[in-house]
Amino acid sequence: MGLMDFVRGQLIEIIEGTDDDRDLIAWRFPDGDREIKNGAQLVVRESQRAQFVYLGQFGDTYGPGTHSLTTANIPVLTRLLGWKYGFESPFKADVYFVRTRLFTGNPWGTSNPIMLRDADFGIIRLRAFGTYDFKVVDVRQFLRNVAGTDSEFREAEFANVMRSRIVSVFSDALATANIPALDVARRYQELGEALLPVINPVLRKSYGIEIPNLVVESVTVPPEVEKAIDTRAEMAAIGNMNDYVKYQVAQGFSHGGAGGGTAGFGADLAVGLVMAQQVLKQATGVMGEATATSPGLPDVLSPSQVAQALGVTEANVAASLESGDLKGKKIGTEWRVTRAALGEFLK
Repeated sequence: MGLMDFVRGQLIEIIEGTDDDRDLIAWRFPDGDREIKNGAQLVVRESQRAQFVYLGQFGDTYGPGTHSLTTANIPVLTRLLGWKYGFESPFKADVYFVRTRLFTGNPWGTSNPIMLRDADFGIIRLRAFGTYDFKVVDVRQFLRNVAGTDSEFREAEFANVMRSRIVSVFSDALATANIPALDVARRYQELGEALLPVINPVLRKSYGIEIPNLVVESVTVPPEVEKAIDTRAEMAAIGNMNDYVKYQVAQGFSHGGAGGGTAGFGADLAVGLVMAQQVLKQATGVMGEATATSPGLPDVLSPSQVAQALGVTEANVAASLESGDLKGKKIGTEWRVTRAALGEFLK
């Protein structure tokens, strides 16, 4: 072998990312400490980007296609190498290949509860779990802040590195969006799509990635909040409480007329009122109890003030007073309820 053949064998003439391992996101071209020949061919496949790095500085980035590495075609690297008048000699640089295809089905979840301030329930804690798809959209930012200078960077490593960061961005986005806890817990299938416009700008800027799909598979809230959410759902199914009381009375009248006579009607009416009062208590739930003990309420309330505090109709309050379930004092034709009695009613 002649000297020229030996030198030629020590130079890189073709650079391409041929690794078909689908778990690889980024990898460095194995140059074997050889130099790149002037005029060498760079082959970049579909769903790939090639990034040159020289002494820790980013050079040129290439998309799919075959590129001839000459002074005119690598302007950034030429400037970094200081080739003022062009070059004829070989050069040394690292070449990283980065896959830009979509990586699907990556799990995410909150290891610790997310603290949120909610308009209905105050400060609450919730956990969320699901999956997401991602792709690299900024090669330099991804290599700088995620993959680093590793010779190989795989999808499993990405999950380990990014899991806490994804959750952090998700938590911040959820807090910024001010989505009510009722919607978070009942409509979480729509939650991921709603948060993407808030999450993606942060991910692109910080990590060079984008999440086209974020699926929230489950959201869990504390038991007391879950109970309040169930109660709200029951109330939505019942509709207007005043109409519900009338329905119970009508049912009692129907049963009494069918064979119970006046006594039967009276018993069924009492049952109907008790049922209505129980639903009234459930409807107030945690929020009602908090309202009843609020220092903003007067010590003695009228039926209309009680109804306003509980978010129900005055007719509901009157029915509870007449049945004795809600303790009050009748002065002339007007009922009065102490704040303490309202608190007892809601226990």
